[in-house]
Amino acid sequence: MSIHSIFPGVAGYEPLFGQSDRRRFRRVHIDLFGRYMLQSKAEHHCRTVDISIGGMKLLCAGKPAIGERVVVYIDALGRFSGSAVRTHVDGFSMTIDASAQRREMLADKLTWFANRIALNLVDARRHERVEPFQKFALMRLAEGDEHIVKIRDLSASGVSVESTHIPGIGARVSIGRAYATIVRHHDGGFAAEFLTPFAPGDIDETTRL
Repeated sequence: MSIHSIFPGVAGYEPLFGQSDRRRFRRVHIDLFGRYMLQSKAEHHCRTVDISIGGMKLLCAGKPAIGERVVVYIDALGRFSGSAVRTHVDGFSMTIDASAQRREMLADKLTWFANRIALNLVDARRHERVEPFQKFALMRLAEGDEHIVKIRDLSASGVSVESTHIPGIGARVSIGRAYATIVRHHDGGFAAEFLTPFAPGDIDETTRL
């Protein structure tokens, strides 16, 4: 089904891929979770940086060799396969092998994501960040180690933390009573996405993890 048939005449909707853009594989900055499998059958968590109908860039811990075949599943987009074409400090880029029909479907999905704010389909409150009064919490790692961390801010979907111990991208941790996945590193700490998001109205300065 085409995006035009889903949102006919919607104010604010702008087509993202013209015919020339489809050939040039225009990239869309999009933030989605997923997982991928290498030729060794090892699986890792990942997060998208940008995607086009011809390739994608991923944030992750385990990196493939250049030319290695990769199978990736991205939430809300589905399963793709391709080859690693370059590696980065915090991830890698890969091609997307797909039929013309599959590329058309992906182009429509990327157009939807790129226009979701204009179409008022995002609840901005989900990402509204607050600085809690109680800033310190206990972080537990999967192997059982414990560390005291300082919470910079939090939202219904995640938390930004200051810590002397920084787990790898994709690592599962508990922060207080909340379980989360490490999705990004920053100076002095990391950001984590809650496995079970809070309701937007449940987060304020008095929230204690």
